[in-house]
Amino acid sequence: MTFFKSFLASCLGIFVSVILLMLVFFIFLVSSSSQPLPDVKDNSVLTIEMTGNLPARVLPSPFETYFDPAAGNKLSLVTLKENLAKAAADDRIKGVWIKANLMSAPWANLEQAYDHLKEYKESGKFLYFSTDDIGMNEQSYYLATVADSVFSPPYTNFEFDGFISQFTFYTDMLDKIGVEPEIFRVGKYKSAVEPFLETSASPESRQQISEILNAATSTFTEAVAAKTGRSVEEITELMNSAPVNRLETAHEFGLIDDLLFENEVEHLIKERVGLTKDYDLNRISFKKYGQIPAASAGVESPSTFDRIAVIYADGAIMPDLGTDNPLGSSGTITAENIQKQVNEALNSSSVKALVVHINSPGGSATTSDLIWNTLKTASEKKPVVASMGGVAASGGYYMAMGADTVVANANTITGSIGIFNLLFNVKELTEDKIGLDFEILKTHQYADLLDLTTPFTPAEGRVIQQNVENGYEVFLNRVAEARGMTRDEVHELAQGRVWTGSAAQEVGLVDEIGSIDDAIAIAAEMAGMEEYRIENYPKQKGLFEVLMSGTEAKVYSYLNSWFPFTSHEEVRNLRMLMNQPAGQNWMILPTEISIR
Repeated sequence: MTFFKSFLASCLGIFVSVILLMLVFFIFLVSSSSQPLPDVKDNSVLTIEMTGNLPARVLPSPFETYFDPAAGNKLSLVTLKENLAKAAADDRIKGVWIKANLMSAPWANLEQAYDHLKEYKESGKFLYFSTDDIGMNEQSYYLATVADSVFSPPYTNFEFDGFISQFTFYTDMLDKIGVEPEIFRVGKYKSAVEPFLETSASPESRQQISEILNAATSTFTEAVAAKTGRSVEEITELMNSAPVNRLETAHEFGLIDDLLFENEVEHLIKERVGLTKDYDLNRISFKKYGQIPAASAGVESPSTFDRIAVIYADGAIMPDLGTDNPLGSSGTITAENIQKQVNEALNSSSVKALVVHINSPGGSATTSDLIWNTLKTASEKKPVVASMGGVAASGGYYMAMGADTVVANANTITGSIGIFNLLFNVKELTEDKIGLDFEILKTHQYADLLDLTTPFTPAEGRVIQQNVENGYEVFLNRVAEARGMTRDEVHELAQGRVWTGSAAQEVGLVDEIGSIDDAIAIAAEMAGMEEYRIENYPKQKGLFEVLMSGTEAKVYSYLNSWFPFTSHEEVRNLRMLMNQPAGQNWMILPTEISIR
């Protein structure tokens, strides 16, 4: 039997080695063939497709990069800023045509994109927005308010009826399947556990979500008022009206400049650039234009070698359980990855300051503390500025407390200083509904503390609650130290409450309201830099490097990662909570805050 096991293991090893050699050979062939730069003709128009999310940065997998050299130029806030800056300076580009439909980006990201579009318009070149058979929603139309003109087909959708945030509750479902949530928390606003306890939102939860909704509404209506010349009151009245023939009403109201099909918009652009209808419009896509070097577009780069490292931390904060996808973004923030990127930046003599861009609803309390320590230690060597993206709450806010300065967008979801522990008693499910019986032998009183097949005793409940309260005290003290407050002053603002960036600044939880560009400027000033370059982290890995750095077990995970399972955001968050080590204390937002 041992012989056959060894034989099969050897065969598997040979098979994997052959697959690796074939992959390496194929990669060599692909990478050895040079890709010429795209040709940018005179009188060209940069076209941008805007739909779905608008992340701060996109880091494609090595496979994507090898098969598509332009994969790194996917639409993000980083690439949008770079391409618009090139388009503004490039004499070959006469204008920008953005085709948008339904967008789902966080409002903090939309604010930053809005600013990038405004900066581009200072060049004097035209900016047109149009839509298609899907139509625009409020998020996409918010960006369209910057444009010279906004066009729509005569018959399509146009959402202009306000914002909602939906709560989901699991209490009745858990009752039906025989699962009892065992929840320990601190703070009346820590509503992340409400979906497992209640069937409707608490007044505190409604209050904080209403404030976030109102902030987004204010940002939107002010932008629409600025475009149309109407008052905010008139805009609000229109949004409250029955959405019948909404597109026609929007046209009459001045929200849509003209009702045109795409070919008619193209004809209008031809006239704008001085072409007759017999000539084709020279278009260049966003991804292709991203391959054009900044210098060839007329953008001058700083002559200095000094750099500011911008570290992008995106996703839930999780312990490193060895489940990261090595071919691309894992969607999580781990202490190990942040430590690696921070050390790389600190060890570079050309890097003079660090900006950590945080987009995270939080996660593991202990992991958040490790990352806080990493940033705090780094701040003793070089200036560190935290830049908050769409959301930097709970553990995400905890991370930021390690920085010297904290910058948030006006609509950043932040704060949520609180902690909880979520466990499930499955006794009824396993014994009464499924028919499983359990018997436990233990050596000490609390050896079975985290066993989920029996309810917690009062003594066990007190132990877990005390651990949660201890974690909350650590959180309060970290914030108090960073913000120059007392523990009690922080406690009044904490208790799990969620704030917008603007409201958080008013109560002293953040230093400045601004974008990542503002955070970079602050970091440069702290480091005494007048000129600097930006160096983004994490850096792109080569596929050869990834494949050659793994064991056979990793190769299996690589191959498995080619077939990702993408589920709904709430399902992913539930799986995150359910799959982690029992007893883990959490600093995390409600299952999801989505303003749409």
